[in-house]
Amino acid sequence: MFTDVMPGIVYGFAAAVTPGPLATYLLSRAVTAGWKRTLPAAFSPLLSDGPVVLLVLAVLSQVPSGLVKYLRLLGGAFVLYLAFEAWKNWRYFQTRDESGSAGGQNNLLKAAIVNWLNPNVYISWSIVIGPMVLRGWQKGPAIGICLLLGFYLTLIATMIGMVMVFSSAGTLGPKIRKNLIGVSSLALAALGIYQLWLALS
Repeated sequence: MFTDVMPGIVYGFAAAVTPGPLATYLLSRAVTAGWKRTLPAAFSPLLSDGPVVLLVLAVLSQVPSGLVKYLRLLGGAFVLYLAFEAWKNWRYFQTRDESGSAGGQNNLLKAAIVNWLNPNVYISWSIVIGPMVLRGWQKGPAIGICLLLGFYLTLIATMIGMVMVFSSAGTLGPKIRKNLIGVSSLALAALGIYQLWLALS
């Protein structure tokens, strides 16, 4: 089962550390408002992803298995693209001025809206995570559920860790984030190749 769940864990880690609207918002809030006010926002995917998850899984469960295979091919290519983008972010990493309002109210709702308006959520669930969960569910409902839990537990735990680092470590934070982006690039490349292998095998 661990082999089946591992792709969800890898993608959850990579999704958390790869630069994007939600990560930028979280790190900006951590720097300006501190970890106590920012921490609830790390749970925003649980609030924003629900409708997307239900819709995508409902659609994917009705499509022919041949189409899911092509979606897995497309997903593997997309993950390799994300790996390349993460590599570029690591190679040309720059410390940004994370300035912003210091108010801490409604951080969870704001982060959920940021994530909800992020097209990568819909793309990822349609061609990467959705087919992975569906494949796990077909092998056994427990595998599908564990893969889903592995993805979200890793995603949220990694975002919590990044919030803590950026709110307390000062100049150390960006260096750690650069290293995490480098690791995510390698992890995404491996996951993309694995997805392509599954689709072609």
